[in-house]
Amino acid sequence: MKKALVLILALAMVFALAAPAAFADETFKLGSSGPLTGGAAIYGISVMNGIQIAVDEINAMDDGFKFEFMSQDDEADSGDKAINAYNALMDWGMQVMAGTVTSGSGITVSAQAFDERTFMLTPSGSSVDLIADKDNAFQVCFTDPNQGIASADYFAEHFADAKVAVIYRNDDAYSQGIRDTFVKEAADKGVSVVYEGTFTDATSTDFNVQLTAAQGAGADLIFLPIYYTPASVILQQANQMGYAPKFFGVDGMDGILTVEGFDTKLAEGVFLLTPFSADADDARTQAFVAEYQKRFNETPNQFAADGYDAAYILKAALQAAGCTSDMSAADICEALIAVFPTISVDGVTGQGMTWAASGEVSKAPMAVVIKDGVYVTPEF
Repeated sequence: MKKALVLILALAMVFALAAPAAFADETFKLGSSGPLTGGAAIYGISVMNGIQIAVDEINAMDDGFKFEFMSQDDEADSGDKAINAYNALMDWGMQVMAGTVTSGSGITVSAQAFDERTFMLTPSGSSVDLIADKDNAFQVCFTDPNQGIASADYFAEHFADAKVAVIYRNDDAYSQGIRDTFVKEAADKGVSVVYEGTFTDATSTDFNVQLTAAQGAGADLIFLPIYYTPASVILQQANQMGYAPKFFGVDGMDGILTVEGFDTKLAEGVFLLTPFSADADDARTQAFVAEYQKRFNETPNQFAADGYDAAYILKAALQAAGCTSDMSAADICEALIAVFPTISVDGVTGQGMTWAASGEVSKAPMAVVIKDGVYVTPEF
């Protein structure tokens, strides 16, 4: 009997000692949705790749914190496909979301996530409507108004004497939002906008009318607050008509060098406003770029960097809030809402990133120029 008691006590001590190690890890279910197929797939795939690298790095750390990651394809849809992708993640058990990738789907999903109290940190959705009146939605990238303001400020500093044309898509919240603030800020800063041309998704294959009008107005710099696919068409058609102004885009044009069939020489000298440059010399960026190139045989764009940062930002917030993996998504949401305006995170898209309670990020923008097929820091 004594031997049995001793054995029981010994086993109890073994389990008592083993228990902390067995339950030391906190594993949170991290979900993301974005376009993994279709015309905007480069954005969704880049974000997914960036998140995956960060998740792998985080899971390899010896600090007891881990992510289980799942992504869903929403095809950049702002209707049922966006909701279906979100619902699939919730059915899986998602506790926190690094998504959506695009603004249209994000506006739709954030409304449902707000009602259900699911926390969202969108890597690249930039519309203010995505976060407006939603305390659960935060952004990694700049808002559309901030991109428009920063672009106009850059023009005033570096292209003060330019005659500027603006070509934007008027049925897209992203493009329209950037255009609106750019034009207002440009007027306030004395930047001369001599022409504005618009298009829609249905008319995004022929820009001869807009380019002819811009050339006729004497525009020597064209501002393109649009995505890379129509931008590549504009560059091709401008070249065909012998029109060679400077072109300046925003983060949606990141990816233009990867358009299938596009002559990348046409993008030589194109400026982009972006928070990320793959040629930055800091150790964090160099390590991320090297790992991305190793895995995917290409240089990461800003969207990949946004996704990478999003995972690390969520880790920092979850730890700062004292969240545990047995908490519900709703309880985690409330904890993150409270802590987000108090944290500061260094990433590859910004140093000392902070957030307003409105969900908007604060970090410094930068411009790059395409030279010899890569992004470099402009020299003036």
